[in-house]
Amino acid sequence: MSILQFFYLLSAALFILGIRGLSSPETARRGMNLASLGMLVAVVGTLFHHEIVNYYWIIGGLILGTAIGIPLSMIPMTAVPQRTALSHAGGALAACLIGISEYYRHGVQLGTTHMAIIGVEVMLGALTTTGSLMAAAKLQGLLPGRPITYRFQNVSNISLLAALAGLVVYLTLHPGDIRMFYLLLGGSFLFGILLLIPIGAADMPCVITLLNSYAGLTDAAMGFMLANRIQIITGSLDGSSGFILSVLMSRAMNRNFINILFGAFGKVEESSVEVLEVKKKSVKSLKVEEVSKFLNEARSVIIVPGYGMAAAQAQHAVRDVADKLKTRGAKVRYAIHPVAGRMPGHMNVLLAEANVPYTELIDMEEINPEFSQADVALVVGANDVTNPAARHVKSSPIYGMPILDVDKAKKVVVLKRSMAPGFAGIDNELYVLEHTWMLFGDAKDSLTQLAGTLQNGT
Repeated sequence: MSILQFFYLLSAALFILGIRGLSSPETARRGMNLASLGMLVAVVGTLFHHEIVNYYWIIGGLILGTAIGIPLSMIPMTAVPQRTALSHAGGALAACLIGISEYYRHGVQLGTTHMAIIGVEVMLGALTTTGSLMAAAKLQGLLPGRPITYRFQNVSNISLLAALAGLVVYLTLHPGDIRMFYLLLGGSFLFGILLLIPIGAADMPCVITLLNSYAGLTDAAMGFMLANRIQIITGSLDGSSGFILSVLMSRAMNRNFINILFGAFGKVEESSVEVLEVKKKSVKSLKVEEVSKFLNEARSVIIVPGYGMAAAQAQHAVRDVADKLKTRGAKVRYAIHPVAGRMPGHMNVLLAEANVPYTELIDMEEINPEFSQADVALVVGANDVTNPAARHVKSSPIYGMPILDVDKAKKVVVLKRSMAPGFAGIDNELYVLEHTWMLFGDAKDSLTQLAGTLQNGT
């Protein structure tokens, strides 16, 4: 076995162990470390490749990648979804550029199989690049979070995809036609944009995982093109895991892939008669001192984090409140909805950063039966994932989506800046229930004040 083969085998084993570690919050950090080590081993192993003529361009690439990677690593944890989307865009663009390079190097000399692989890689890489950039822009607020739709959108998108597939077939048979190659490249970049604009921000957890799958498939195609075994392995692992996670996310939202890509979920629709009833009722608001009284009397508290917590960077303040409650004997748990926030595991990542014990992070299926026994449910910026309308308002865009049973708690306190709707664009029935109170203001400020007013344990 050569040094290169040994490094690649070790890298593949580390990747597999890393993905296995990511299956549980308790082992996720170790899994990420193993996967990172696997990537380092793969990079070092590649330096022993016999086809390397000199290392100048490789060193230059390492320097440039480091210069870009360091600022990206400094992006706050609240912007992890945007950073993830940018990482997908960077990886897909790199693969696309390698495919373009291979085409220019060999041109008409490319065989049928080789050209087909390059065509697929360039198409996937280009559409993933622009699609990921669009996702990052929507998540960052640079583009509207609502879906952008127009007449015959689905027909035109499907027609463009069919045309791109036809161009791949044509280039496979006529690899020397550079004009068609440029047309494939430009059309793929355009398709990535058109693919994302009809998708609302509420579907972004599924979109992020789907883009991850696309990026993995691009990497696998590049591996076949370059006859690089480790890229085939890593790309296949990335693509398959992203696809599986997309399936899990779509199930959590009670949606299928066709609806995710073309359903325009997140669009602000005209409210139904049932939803309009919410507007006729008034909400009850409290001051910090009054919320503190509720919590001081509570023996069981369930905290429900959402994107509002991320936007306010309130995860540390949430932990401070929980610590105060635990010192006085209250049982505190966190209810985690799989699509709360902007990407899978968003809430887990933020709360882990605040050193919240993994054992207190409870998934939706396990925590829902516990809400009826909770004295207080403290909702921090979660909206659509707590809306009871998902159970009975058939005209609602979130109808059928599994939600957290927050309304079944004895008392519900919602921390929110205003009564603005969530990504689905509808009012939340939870806010007008008799046992629900609102605490308006910045979540971080409100929680900091709340922690200061809670009684110390005795």
